[in-house]
Amino acid sequence: MKNRNLAPLALGLLAFTLGSGSASAGGSMPQLSQEDLQERIAANREAIQQFAQSLQGELMSAMQSGGPTEAIQVCNERAPEIARDISAETGIDIGRTSLKLRNPDNAPDRWERLTLQGFEAQHAAGMPAADLPPRYGVVESDEGQPEFRFMAAIPTGGACLVCHGSNVSGDVKHALERLYPDDQATGYSEGQVRGAFTITQEM
Repeated sequence: MKNRNLAPLALGLLAFTLGSGSASAGGSMPQLSQEDLQERIAANREAIQQFAQSLQGELMSAMQSGGPTEAIQVCNERAPEIARDISAETGIDIGRTSLKLRNPDNAPDRWERLTLQGFEAQHAAGMPAADLPPRYGVVESDEGQPEFRFMAAIPTGGACLVCHGSNVSGDVKHALERLYPDDQATGYSEGQVRGAFTITQEM
């Protein structure tokens, strides 16, 4: 996030939805018809768009009124609330995860970790983070129930570096230390994969 230039925040949050590339399957899906699959993909994209736009609006407002430290506080409090509201409205469990965590509550499970590693490998091979196709598949839950899973990579925009870059300011660093004492989510460069939106749906 960048206090003097808020526009890139929207790009960083929403870039993954703007590409036209097809999604790639993350597992076989014998339980789903093609129609059901496409409906789920569309609904998942819409839920991520809703989450990103809602959070973006609140972060931009916080940046304008109080700068990066207030935006960090808003993200800490409002991101989980927005996710719960979307889940209650749609039945879609949405969140964010990363290989370099800020909030330990967002730790990836095995499928998410493998998917994140796949995103990183594709990016290392030369694919821009904003162009990485989503991954999806039917995955067995811890209780043995099939779940539809969907993940879309989050690219690191220039505006994100205020809180996620290598040279965060002292005020930002202190705010992060207060809210996230085990924070790992700094040291990024523009264009890297910062993490992913992740969705779980009951079958």
